[in-house]
Amino acid sequence: MLKKTILTSILVLSLIGLWAQDNTSYTVPLIGSKAPSFTAQSTKGEISFPGESVSTWKILFSHPRDFTPVCSSELLELAQKQDEFKKLGVQIYVLSTDALDQHNEWVNNLNAVKYKDRTPVAIDFPLIADESKAISKLYGMLHEQVSSTRSVRGVFIVDPNDKIRYLSFYPMEIGRNLDEIERTVIALQTADKEKVLTPANWTPGEDVFLPYADNQANKDANTYYITPFMLAKKMK
Repeated sequence: MLKKTILTSILVLSLIGLWAQDNTSYTVPLIGSKAPSFTAQSTKGEISFPGESVSTWKILFSHPRDFTPVCSSELLELAQKQDEFKKLGVQIYVLSTDALDQHNEWVNNLNAVKYKDRTPVAIDFPLIADESKAISKLYGMLHEQVSSTRSVRGVFIVDPNDKIRYLSFYPMEIGRNLDEIERTVIALQTADKEKVLTPANWTPGEDVFLPYADNQANKDANTYYITPFMLAKKMK
C-alpha cells in the first residue's frame, strides 16, 4: 500500500512538473523585452534569430500551415512588399510547424503564382521549419484553444537592439493587413529618430506629437498646440 502511494505521488508530481514546463513554454515575450533567440533550418539555410546585426529591424511572422489559401495570400503580398521592407532596413522571417521540404515545395509553387493580376515575384525571405514547435512555444504562438500543433498568425517587430517593439496575433481565419504592419515599422522608426509620438491613424508624413513632458522645452516655429496637453509638430 505504501509503495502504491509513493508511486502515485511520483506520478502526480511528474504530471505537475510537465504541466508547469509546458505552461511556461507558452509565455508570450512582452513589448520591451529581449527577443528570444533561436537557431533553425530554413529555405535560406540555417537561421539565427534575432542575429547579431545592430542595424537591422526584424519581423517574425508565424502562419498556421503551408499550401493553404490565406497563408499563401500573405506570402504573396509579402513578396510584393519585400523590397519596401528592405528599404526600411527590415529583414523578414516566416515560420510554421511544417517541414523544410514542404516549405521549399510551397515557395517554388508560390514563385509562379500570378495573384491579383500582378507579375509573380520570387520570395526572397526565409521560411523557417519549426517541426518540434520549440520556436512557436518560445514566442507563445501556439494557442491550445485553437490548435496545439499549428501556430496562430503571430507578428513580432524587433528593433536593431533586439528588443520587441510590437506584437500581435491574428485568428487563423483572417489574413493580416501588411500595409498596417509596414506603417507600424515606419511609425516606430519615426518615433525613435525624431523623439516624437504618432497620433491615431497616423500615416507617414503627417504631423506628430511631442512627449507631454517636453511640451514647453520644444516649442518652436514647427510646433503648435491643439490643446494645452497636445503639442503637435509639423513633419518636413
